[in-house]
Amino acid sequence: MKLACASGAFHRQFERGDLTQLEFLDLCARDIACDGVVLDARHFPRTDSDYLAQVKKMATDLGLDVVAFSDETFFGGDETAMRAALARALEVGAPILAAPLGGERERSWSDQLALINAATGLAKAVNVTIAVRNAPGTFAASVHDCKRVSKEADSAWLRFGPDAQAFDASGDPADLAARTVFLWSVAGEQTEVSTDAVFKAFPDFRGYLAIDEPSGTMTPADATSATRTWRIALATKLLNHT
Repeated sequence: MKLACASGAFHRQFERGDLTQLEFLDLCARDIACDGVVLDARHFPRTDSDYLAQVKKMATDLGLDVVAFSDETFFGGDETAMRAALARALEVGAPILAAPLGGERERSWSDQLALINAATGLAKAVNVTIAVRNAPGTFAASVHDCKRVSKEADSAWLRFGPDAQAFDASGDPADLAARTVFLWSVAGEQTEVSTDAVFKAFPDFRGYLAIDEPSGTMTPADATSATRTWRIALATKLLNHT
């Protein structure tokens, strides 16, 4: 398993103007020392091709993988907005677009499924995989919900990027392991709880786990501490299996 840091975790600093996207990349490489980054759609000051190329090149120069492009509004927009988000993910070199589904109070399941089908068709055209995030109140809140989404969408371009802690006790997240391409972990006091949840549900996962803070208030020290805790947990797990 490899570790990434999500720019969404620093959202308040971006809002205040205390952090730019390029500074975030430098912070991840030099201070947090993670392996990759998740770039939030909200933090792009520009979306022209020149700027997106600069982001991709800087990440490469710093030895960082652009693991995913995160867009909380992806499934709430029309096809034009979805196409634009996927194009941006492609240009910055992200093989995954991470997004939660819409809320159950926002639209019907049939309308949500129509958006999912449209999105997977667009994703296939540009070779970017969509990783659905589980979130309370959405059509992917529980393990059962996710299994329904997978069955009814029936697309190789729709996978999951879950937070193992965020599921309730009604299902086993391990049931989603075969279709999981990306994981999330909440930082701070929840890091150690998250390692246990991930190792239990996804013991053989080999992809990226993104360190996040939903409140957007994470500090560089918080991120560094979470990364260190995860590296120790991963090393201990490896030693216990050798």
